[in-house]
Amino acid sequence: MKAEAIDQLLFKKGYQGITISSKIAVLVILALFILTGTILYFSSSQGIPFYPQFLLNNNSSKLSSKDDADHSSKLASPYPYPYPYPYPYPYPSPSLSPSPNNGDHSSKLLSPNDDDVKNSSIREESKVKNCDLFSGEWIPNPEAPYYTNVTCFEIQEHQNCMKFGKPDLGFMKWRWKPNECELPIFSPTEFLELVRGKSMAFVGDSVARNHMQSLLCLLSRVASPKDVSDSQDSDFKRFIYTDYNFTIAKFWSTHLVKSEEKSFNLFNLYLDEPDEKWSTRIEEFDYLIISAGHWFIRPTYSYEARRLVGCLFCSEQNMTYLSPAYSYQKAFQTAFKAINSLKNYKGVTFLRTFAPSHFEGGVYNKGGDCVRKRPFLNNETRLEGWNLEMYKAQVEEFRIAVEEGKKRGLKFRLIDTTQAMLMRPDGHPSRFGHLPHADVAMYNDCVHWCLPGPIDAWNDFLLEMLKTQS
Repeated sequence: MKAEAIDQLLFKKGYQGITISSKIAVLVILALFILTGTILYFSSSQGIPFYPQFLLNNNSSKLSSKDDADHSSKLASPYPYPYPYPYPYPYPSPSLSPSPNNGDHSSKLLSPNDDDVKNSSIREESKVKNCDLFSGEWIPNPEAPYYTNVTCFEIQEHQNCMKFGKPDLGFMKWRWKPNECELPIFSPTEFLELVRGKSMAFVGDSVARNHMQSLLCLLSRVASPKDVSDSQDSDFKRFIYTDYNFTIAKFWSTHLVKSEEKSFNLFNLYLDEPDEKWSTRIEEFDYLIISAGHWFIRPTYSYEARRLVGCLFCSEQNMTYLSPAYSYQKAFQTAFKAINSLKNYKGVTFLRTFAPSHFEGGVYNKGGDCVRKRPFLNNETRLEGWNLEMYKAQVEEFRIAVEEGKKRGLKFRLIDTTQAMLMRPDGHPSRFGHLPHADVAMYNDCVHWCLPGPIDAWNDFLLEMLKTQS
């Protein structure tokens, strides 16, 4: 009887002659129609066709403009504690917070494509025949790569994408082409001749080390250095190319300023005190390449004049929120002041700008990955959110350092890699920086860069700028 009732409900007068198999077919079609409508309905709210909402990255933690305003004055962190690293903001970054002792110079902020950056003295010294090296596109380069994981001893496991089977090695076969000129491919012989009898130091975190390792790999085509490090600490390395009397060194500094790890993944930052592990050891160097980045989005308590002034992603509810860009700007302000105050420092200082990460589909420990297989075109992506604020903060401090340095005859140069690296989501290790079942903190690495890979272009920039400098 129940079956007959259902038949009467679904197949009324006019359908009585339909066979049972025909009825089943109609039911299947009806179910598919309802399912398709449901998918389209939910996906339309995200602006992404044909994906139901439960398959998309959950951005429910986004704050409204009112929430942003409240959040900047009283911290009520929406994140689980401790804050996972490296975790891009899942909501629009607050603007730079007003700060005690910050002065007025933070009011004018810049982005890579601003005319103020392109046409001002910030990039003037990097121009070759009036060509801006940092505005351009990635173009195919079938001759690359110029070294491998067999020929270079400095490739670490987590950058060794060839060893761990990254399936598409096309990421190695691109080069940067400025819009107005050609950027020559790095020549190791020319580089070593230019730096004969000189010394170069890299200061910063693991991406700064990544940069130095790229340089060592490119030089490995013609020469091998001798390790003359004064300790076994891999974070403080020194090499010498004896045939050229050229020294290259790395000084590890996560924040450029004094920092203490209060507990796992939670730091005290002393924003007006330079990290003495590098600031007291660089006077002898002819070239200094300084950078910093993703460590500033970890939980921090920030101090100025040894007084707690605020925090980022801490557990207290009634404490001033300080954005990552604020701490980042203060750190560069302190670092540049330290450089300009060194009595015996006569070198050229290069700021290598912020290199964005490329997590898509989630955060680093919740499915976020970087699986794209080609660079973006310049018009396919743009710098925004917290990446933009970090870039603006450091470039503003660089502008001030340039003017202060002139008073002492010190020179500052900008290696403005941010826009070029924003366009390279394909160049990260992803899960191909370790064995498949390795227990690692960041299973999908979309922060560091494969070697060989896109950051080899940083040394194309460096060599061209050294040539103009000479």
